Amino acid sequence: MITVDPSKLSAVKVQAILQAAVAPRPIAFASTVNAGGQVNLSPFSFFNVFSAAPPILIFSPARRVRDNTTKHTLDNVLAVPEVVISVVSYSMVQQMSLASTEYPAGVNEFEKAGFTMLPSEIVKPPCVKEAPVNFECSVEQVIALGDQGGAGNLVVCKVQRIHMAEWALNEEQQLDQHKLDLVARLGGNWYCRASGEALFEVEKPLSTLGVGVDKIPQSFRLSPILSGNHLGRLGNVEHVPDQAAIKEFVSSGEREILLQQHAYSDFAEHRAVAQLVDRGAMQEAWKLMLSSD
Repeated sequence: MITVDPSKLSAVKVQAILQAAVAPRPIAFASTVNAGGQVNLSPFSFFNVFSAAPPILIFSPARRVRDNTTKHTLDNVLAVPEVVISVVSYSMVQQMSLASTEYPAGVNEFEKAGFTMLPSEIVKPPCVKEAPVNFECSVEQVIALGDQGGAGNLVVCKVQRIHMAEWALNEEQQLDQHKLDLVARLGGNWYCRASGEALFEVEKPLSTLGVGVDKIPQSFRLSPILSGNHLGRLGNVEHVPDQAAIKEFVSSGEREILLQQHAYSDFAEHRAVAQLVDRGAMQEAWKLMLSSD
């Protein structure tokens, strides 16, 4: 493992490591206005949700590393403490990137990037018509994290209105993760898309008590075949088969049938367990492990 001390690196190098490692990051497409009412639209990937009651979003327009100047978005929220934060779908990612161009103050990025301004209900900045979700926010606080190039400024936003496009909803009128087709930032010029095979579900153990990975027989716990994800799923079961179930599993011939598929492979039992886990047959996987112990 390579270890570095960020205090001994340039801000550019630290930023590159952080942006590549802390990813993917959601994108806050921030619409603001200055004291004269001129509109600005710019994306920020230092962004997330931090509270539901009250509903709080925070994004951070950092000071420019190259010359320590501030972004128009930061200047605007300090002058007019309101913002509309839109999320970014794949269909608008190229236009969003164009809006990140450092145009002079007063230039309307809605027009430059080809987006449509929709009047907000209670804040001055407009919504982005093309975005699947728009959050009208009041800016509760701006916290400066430093005065050097690369220093962030946490813009704490309280959500006052949420606008959801009908095309992004499912039959239950809830946001559909597939229809949203969101994008996120990685390091450098890289993005990722939350769609297709990139989406998967992991059931949260909120009301269950898994037996734990420590209950898995050691030979399987240290297996070169089973991944951490396999072990996690095995450890998340609420109970393991009892001796009667294991005995029946062996006497029925089911164990031998499973192993025959991997008869000519190293770690045949481990491969069979992995296959069962991938199929969601968790009790059978446990029976095979415990009958091998």
